[in-house]
Amino acid sequence: MKVSVIATVLNEKDAIDRLLKSLDGQTRRPDQVVIADGGSTDGTLSILESWVSSGLLPLRVLETPGANISEGRNAAISAASGDLIASTDAGVRLEDDWLEKLVAPFEDERTGQTVVIVSGWFVPDPQTLFEAAMGATVLPELSDVNPESFLPSSRSVAFRKAAWEASGGYPEWLDYCEDLIFDLRLRALYGSFAFAPDAVVHFRPRGTLRAFFKQYYQYARGDGKADLWRSRHAVRYLTYLVLGPLLVTLALAHSPWWWLALLAGVSIYTRTPYRRLGSVLAPYGFFERLAAVLLVPVIRVVGDLAKMIGYPAGVAWRLRNRHRPELHWR
Repeated sequence: MKVSVIATVLNEKDAIDRLLKSLDGQTRRPDQVVIADGGSTDGTLSILESWVSSGLLPLRVLETPGANISEGRNAAISAASGDLIASTDAGVRLEDDWLEKLVAPFEDERTGQTVVIVSGWFVPDPQTLFEAAMGATVLPELSDVNPESFLPSSRSVAFRKAAWEASGGYPEWLDYCEDLIFDLRLRALYGSFAFAPDAVVHFRPRGTLRAFFKQYYQYARGDGKADLWRSRHAVRYLTYLVLGPLLVTLALAHSPWWWLALLAGVSIYTRTPYRRLGSVLAPYGFFERLAAVLLVPVIRVVGDLAKMIGYPAGVAWRLRNRHRPELHWR
């Protein structure tokens, strides 16, 4: 089957070569690569054009200034000639056999079933101690996910172009969390996805707390716009605004033993990040490891605060635009 790899870019001058080189090195060569540029001003487009001229990849570049991620992906898929679409992102590095592993389930006829969507996998590619702590805190390990319910990131997923058409494509009214809506639409149409955990993409976690706060604010705002995960956000508000202050009040006013209850809650909340962190700290010394351990709760709190601010912003946007029929995507 003919496979088109698609991606969107915006000002990725420092990272786009890494993606294109890893595509050029695939054991299963893409039949086509389509990249939509959303209006880069940093030289990204020139780098893409130099790759087109080199002929190393069957690369087509679309100029889509002002397009959001959904619009860019839809434009790239529309222009793709392949029966299968493999989606990834700028700023990542692909394992050499990523595409081979990702499309293998489509070509395996032993199951007797037609595969429509395949979820790939992604792992952090930290370059600093902070990024290592960030990856351990916010990104799941393979053992943390249930393949039956896993909703893939569009940095590592493949699907039939006909399924994209049937789903209505990526939601162009949504600037973040767009791949979740796309996944949920596909699941409603076709059921559980096939899972290819060996189709691995490496990407760098955010390198500063400021960048991380912005990322999670945008994610949570997207949740609010799309009316996703109400219960999760409600639990977060309950924990920070009710349960936490209540335990502190009880410890100060009644008994210091309540501090133990608060500590136990913090321990449970950080247990999984600390378990993940243990496997990435081997190259670091004692004080660096200690710094990483102290970073985990800080990253957790910053991420939660970003979500608590971003979610109501998204809900407010949804209420202002409730007359728009596309918002009722379910």
